[in-house]
Amino acid sequence: MVKRCAIRWIAVSIVFLVSSAKAQAQQTGSIRGNVQDADFEAPLPLGKVEIVETGQFAETGTQGEYLLTGIVPGTYTVVFSKVGYTKEVSVDVAVLPGQLTDLDASLSGDFTDLDPFVVEEAIVLGGASELGLLNLRFEAPALLDTIGRDLMTRGGASDAADGLKLVSGATVAADSTAVVRGLPDRYVSSQVNGVRLPSANEDKRAVELDQYSAVVIESIQVSKTFTPDQQGDASGGAVNIVLKSIPDEPVFSFQGATSYNTQVTNNKAFLGYRDGGVGALGLEGDERGPQPIGENWTGAVGVSQVAPPTDYKFSNAIGGSTEFDSGFKVGGFLSMFYEKDSSFAQNARDDSWWERGPGVGLTPEITGSDGGTEPDSWDLTTSLFDIQRATRSVQWGGVAAAGVEWDDNSVGLRFLYTHTADDQAVLATDTRGKDYYVQQGYGVQYDPNDPAGAGNQTEQLDIAPYLRTESLQYTERTTSTIQLHGDHKLPFGEWSLGEAFQFKRPELQWTMSSSFAQLDQPDKRLFGAKWFPGSYNPATGVVQDPFFEEFKPDTNFILGNLQRIYKKLDEDSLQGAVNLTLPFEQWDSLDGAFKFGVFEDRVDRTFDINSFSNFTPPTGGVGTFPGEFGDSWAANWENENHPISDGAAESLELDVDYTGNIDISAWYGMIDLPVTEAVRLVTGVRVESTDIGVTLDPEAQATWFPQGQFNQSELQPGEGDVSISQSDTLPSIGLSTDLTDAIEMRLGFSKTLARQTFKELTPVLQQEFLGGPIFIGNPELELSNLDNYDLRFDYRPDDGTLLSASYFYKDIDGPIEYIQREIDFNFTFPINYPKGKLSGFEFEARQSLERYWEALEGLSFGANATFIQSEVSLPDSEAADFASYGYDLTKRDATNAPEHLFNVYLTYDVPYTGTLLGLFYTVRGDTLVTGDSLADNGTKYIPAVYQEQFDTLNFSVAQQLSKHFRLQFRAKNLTNPSINEIYRSDFVEGETLNTTFTRGIEYSVSISANFQF
Repeated sequence: MVKRCAIRWIAVSIVFLVSSAKAQAQQTGSIRGNVQDADFEAPLPLGKVEIVETGQFAETGTQGEYLLTGIVPGTYTVVFSKVGYTKEVSVDVAVLPGQLTDLDASLSGDFTDLDPFVVEEAIVLGGASELGLLNLRFEAPALLDTIGRDLMTRGGASDAADGLKLVSGATVAADSTAVVRGLPDRYVSSQVNGVRLPSANEDKRAVELDQYSAVVIESIQVSKTFTPDQQGDASGGAVNIVLKSIPDEPVFSFQGATSYNTQVTNNKAFLGYRDGGVGALGLEGDERGPQPIGENWTGAVGVSQVAPPTDYKFSNAIGGSTEFDSGFKVGGFLSMFYEKDSSFAQNARDDSWWERGPGVGLTPEITGSDGGTEPDSWDLTTSLFDIQRATRSVQWGGVAAAGVEWDDNSVGLRFLYTHTADDQAVLATDTRGKDYYVQQGYGVQYDPNDPAGAGNQTEQLDIAPYLRTESLQYTERTTSTIQLHGDHKLPFGEWSLGEAFQFKRPELQWTMSSSFAQLDQPDKRLFGAKWFPGSYNPATGVVQDPFFEEFKPDTNFILGNLQRIYKKLDEDSLQGAVNLTLPFEQWDSLDGAFKFGVFEDRVDRTFDINSFSNFTPPTGGVGTFPGEFGDSWAANWENENHPISDGAAESLELDVDYTGNIDISAWYGMIDLPVTEAVRLVTGVRVESTDIGVTLDPEAQATWFPQGQFNQSELQPGEGDVSISQSDTLPSIGLSTDLTDAIEMRLGFSKTLARQTFKELTPVLQQEFLGGPIFIGNPELELSNLDNYDLRFDYRPDDGTLLSASYFYKDIDGPIEYIQREIDFNFTFPINYPKGKLSGFEFEARQSLERYWEALEGLSFGANATFIQSEVSLPDSEAADFASYGYDLTKRDATNAPEHLFNVYLTYDVPYTGTLLGLFYTVRGDTLVTGDSLADNGTKYIPAVYQEQFDTLNFSVAQQLSKHFRLQFRAKNLTNPSINEIYRSDFVEGETLNTTFTRGIEYSVSISANFQF
């Protein structure tokens, strides 16, 4: 339920200047001037202006002004500086007796930050000036939130996914894709410099934000409302990553850091495997190719303990520009980064539970049967896993930029490249299932060391035997984009349309880009084994020694207990956009504009998967392994005979590859019209066409599910292909009005859409691995349509204060949700739910505490709060299934929409010491992960799974060591909460744990250097 209370953002920044002293005697002189933010052409307050030779200094005021008095006549060096900006030095500044010397400066954003960027909410507290970005918020036609680099550095965000959690109303899903205002990736458009990037995620078209490092980021702009010049699926918002631009002055910077994690560093239990790891550059994939069919493949198939790696990172940047006497300006910029990281969850859990009848409570989900009255007849396995999961990662990349400017024209070229490699080793053991069922069946505690004890006699061995599964997964992700863009003022004279509009010179902006994303997952290895303890046979009196047996996937029982899977996904994008702006002065000489544009985006995807297994033990092969549960059959696997096959000999060539394409074309027109000095209207329409195609490439025995049926049929070439074509008209209207000089109100309405993914449209059996969870696409899936309503009040009495309250409401027609279906097995199936709605409140405030007490100079406090309520209506057929089971369930929460989000922070710029401190606390409320479902022909009920509320606390302190060097310490995730997912239902008493893990506390130290020439 939406709570109508609030804490929101009270932030850092801006106060009044320190007054300069009176002019002294006639023999002294003065220096005065203004300091500007070069990136946003806005005044730069709280900057420092210092005379090197005398130590005299002044701070700039709210309009960037300063005055230095009482200066003995002479020639001086003057330094202009502010934290987060590159310094500017003026030499040979002459001061004459009794005279004023005028000296202005423009400071650009500092490029020394190494840390991955943060997408920060509405008030930007660093990077480019807070005041400049705050002005951008008020001038933008959409509800725009933006961040610079200073606050994200202090916030301790390791990547964009972490940073987005600081934004009011925003968070990330488990795969690091953006969630804005409770709407997940399909409703959020993620871009780089306004260009939609392709995705290496096989399940969706969404950018994984953890791929991008702060070293390449200039700012992040988050638009929470749709305007016609945005892409039509920006329903929750549009996240635009603006790459760093070319600095005005030559600059070179470097930063290095190392970190310590309490769950990783020096932990002797850290997992890996023989010949595993990511190497220096994460380019090991080519060394993991398939081996000859019918032979025993080499390579580890199970985990082993390895020494944990050392985590470190570094970056550098160099750039500059020069202007010729003719006014022609040329420049370039190059920045590169490199990072090695690791994680280890040693005490995680992943438990599956269900209910076997209305009101009876949850019991472990099983495969097999426990229906007999005598426990000795039970034959089942459970899924109550204790997890150890270790990951080693390397990430590197960079951005290069070049540009030219002349007269009223500019042309630029940017290139971004990122490469990430992850190597994950997972050990999952299920011993608690045996404990549970022995207790249930025999009323005693299970003892694996007593061969004659309950659960260990020969006829009792199949009661939830111990399970040991091991997975080794190496993954490379690569993203690249090259963008050519231009901005021009066209050489046309001014003209008028009656007395209403006086048009200025037209402005043309254009962008062309070519981008690609690739996922390469070579030789994913999955190994499973059951363990049977030493057992007593009452009939013979013989004690059988303990041993392992193959644990095979239930849905593909003919497979062996080892699978090796090769998966590759390539996605290419060609995109172009042209925007024409016709600026004008209306009848009251107020500035407005007409804007028109066209847009084209072509995405081509190729998906290829090849699965291999030891399908059946060969003649003379070994299907068991003697040993205790602590022993490793996987470690001995290569010494045995287990030939690998692709399924051809067994007529089990089941893989399905596909190619897909999405073509999006659009045109729009809009007007930004100041009706009066206090009232502004922004309205227009976008017409967007969508064409989606999928062509399947099946192996010989692959099957599919014909449209409207759930009976498998052999898939022939040409069957199961998908073609969708649709055109949508998307209007938008926004009205802003100044209720007083300090209070602004904004109203907005728009229509947007949400698209299907390739996976959701493809009607074939899709599995992450053979025997794993099954997904079947739905070719009848339709686009969702949204009506969006927004209201916001901003109170801004001065440049250093902001109070804001927002309300949003979204009505969704045909939201795409997932349900569980069953034929011979359970599977997930996407459908359009009839209706959905989502609403919420956002509150924000910021204030420099110095405003209230001068002794608090440099100290700022901030907070934000968002409250979200969501609901989707179940289809009649699904509601009827729940009714047949015995539960009245017609509505539920929407997935990925947190009930609330809170952020609180405190920052302190210690005056004149070069010391910066930051303390950041965030809270994410309960969030629905999966909805209620039925299993086993509707006889079992699985409650909804919610991620419980958790909090994080980050602290940072930075110290300027000298003119060029800075030292920083960070402590991240100081609360180290358990990230729990629980089963929760109105029909089941209490809550039951589904999954849990912790991330550990991370401490890091970094040193940076910055040189200007």
